[in-house]
Amino acid sequence: MGTALHETNSSEVHVTEFILLGFPGIHDFQHWISLPMALLYFVALGANLLILITIYCEPNLHQPMYQFLGILAAVDIGLATTSTPKILAILWFDAKTISLPECFAQIYAIHTFMCMESSIFLCMAIDRYVAICYPLRYPSIVTEAFVIKATLTMLLRNTLLLLPVPVLAAQRQYCSRNEIDHCLCSNLGVISLACDDITVNRFYQLALAWLMVGSDMILVCASYALIIRSVLRLNSTEAISKALSTCSSHLILILFYYTAIVILSVTHLAGRRVPLIPVLLNVMHIVIPPSLNPVVYALRTQELKVAFQKVLGFSEYMSRK
Repeated sequence: MGTALHETNSSEVHVTEFILLGFPGIHDFQHWISLPMALLYFVALGANLLILITIYCEPNLHQPMYQFLGILAAVDIGLATTSTPKILAILWFDAKTISLPECFAQIYAIHTFMCMESSIFLCMAIDRYVAICYPLRYPSIVTEAFVIKATLTMLLRNTLLLLPVPVLAAQRQYCSRNEIDHCLCSNLGVISLACDDITVNRFYQLALAWLMVGSDMILVCASYALIIRSVLRLNSTEAISKALSTCSSHLILILFYYTAIVILSVTHLAGRRVPLIPVLLNVMHIVIPPSLNPVVYALRTQELKVAFQKVLGFSEYMSRK
């Protein structure tokens, strides 16, 4: 700890870097967790890059639904890259130290990408709502201009509203402790080490959680409630099945994402008794979605399967045989 503290002439000790201890309670054998985490990271990179390349190369995928999927893939790559390499460095090379600016930058990046993911799920829910409930008006409502405006809106909303989170954290005084019982720089974990009052920090994070993720979740649930109500009014069983299949992949990922947030919020209250649980769930909620999202879409979307085969050359190989 001594290398991370700096004593000034006035005998005040100031923290110059934080030490990320890793997973609390399992430090001796936490390196085994690195194997599945490395696998998830490479799956996230490979699968999301494949989705981006496929959507770019296949003209029939230049539709709003797949354009939002491409944006989600780019966000997933960013989320995985800002978190997993540092975790692997801690587990493999014992690289536990992180400077204050790097820590605050990681806080901002992780929060931004997580909220971007929530925003994209909302855009995709609105896309499916219009497509199923107003199919005749869909081409005139969900246009390329709509996708651009929606993307810019959620980008500005998340980057601007989340900027005060690391700024407020950087304004706190860190003068004694510098060890974080986590493998990432979480905002609450960092500001808990501050020597001065953190009420503003806690209040702003809570307000953001309700304003951004909470409102997204409510609007997504409302969209799917209207979709289900509209689908159940259809007379044909085949039509109902077809309508639900177009949004089944999206619904699976939404349920996983928001259920994980609720569970994480609840288990955070038990963090003092069993600190490993909220940390492990927090890491899983950051690491798993970037690898899960493209896999679910690849397995459940027929158009994407066919496009993958074309891009990878499997269709030519099969036709020759």
